[in-house]
Order: sequence, then C-alpha cells, then structure tokens
Amino acid sequence: MTSNDLKRGLVFLLDNAPCLVLDISSQSPSARGGNTLIKTKYRNLLTGQVLEKTFKAGDRVDDADFEKRKGQFLYADGNNGVFMDLESYEQYELGDDMYGPVKGFLLDGTEVIMGVFEGQVVSIEPPMNVELLVTETAPAIKNATAQAQTKEAVLETGLRLQVPSYLETDERVKVDTREGRFVSRA
Repeated sequence: MTSNDLKRGLVFLLDNAPCLVLDISSQSPSARGGNTLIKTKYRNLLTGQVLEKTFKAGDRVDDADFEKRKGQFLYADGNNGVFMDLESYEQYELGDDMYGPVKGFLLDGTEVIMGVFEGQVVSIEPPMNVELLVTETAPAIKNATAQAQTKEAVLETGLRLQVPSYLETDERVKVDTREGRFVSRA
C-alpha cells in the first residue's frame, strides 16, 4: 500500500505499531514542481498517543495485521472492563488506558467493535450513539429565555455532560459517543 491509499479510519503499521488515521490532507506541490505531500494525524493504538506525520505521495506504507471484531461489554471490575469477542466467546480484561475513555458510554451488555492487532485487543469503539438515564441534575429551569441554556447532568454510568435546561432526573437521553455530548431525549 502507498501513502496515496491512506484515508480516515484506516489502520496502517508505523514503527511496528498499528496506527489509526484520524485526519488526512494533501498539499499540492508549488509552481516549481515537486512531490505532493500527504499530511496525516493518527493515533498509535498501542500507546494512545495522537501524532502527525507527513508522507510524500507514493511512499510505501505497511498494512497492519488489524481486524475489527464484534464484541460486548460484560461488566466493570474496578478500573478495568471485561469484554467478550462475540465470535470466539473469548474474554478480555482491559485496563483503564483503553476502558477509561469509553466507560461512561457502556452499560453491561453493550455491543462494541474491538480492534485486534496480532491477537491483542488494542481499541474499543462504542456505538456512535447510546441511550442513558439521567440520575442527577438540577431541577428544570422554568421561563428560560430564548437562549439555549444548559446544565450539568450525571448519567447512570457516571458520565457528566451538559444537557438542555428543561431535562429532569429519570429521563433517558441519547448521547453522541464520539464527542461525548447530548443529542436528544431518547
């Protein structure tokens, strides 16, 4: 594969680590000629670091032995999360480095996508949207002005986020897991 094949969401191998392309852009050569440059922003799936690298068009890029599998979040065990591969039924206990960023979106039984590199789970993707119960928030604000007012709410997973002022405790909300924000009432 070459640098021209890179696109958002693709996983490639760099320094023996799987890297997920987060953003990519190309810069055309100047009027004098030269190679097109391909700028990538990527996440090293082993360390979690977000880095940038610029390739020349046509540079060789290695394919990663990376596979996405359907999985399920089973339960939390302290700061770790226990997940199951839905094809092999193998269970994986993942530490806070991988489980921590997604635990606010996961209830027991939630289906996820597990990224597997050389037999090891290196990433967890929750569904794009999840429905969660508001367990704690200030009372609804009556006679609010036309401006969109928000307040903090605590959801059943412990996730804290800003919600519209009209929401009350015990309502279900839809949450965007990519940005960690309120979408709508569920």
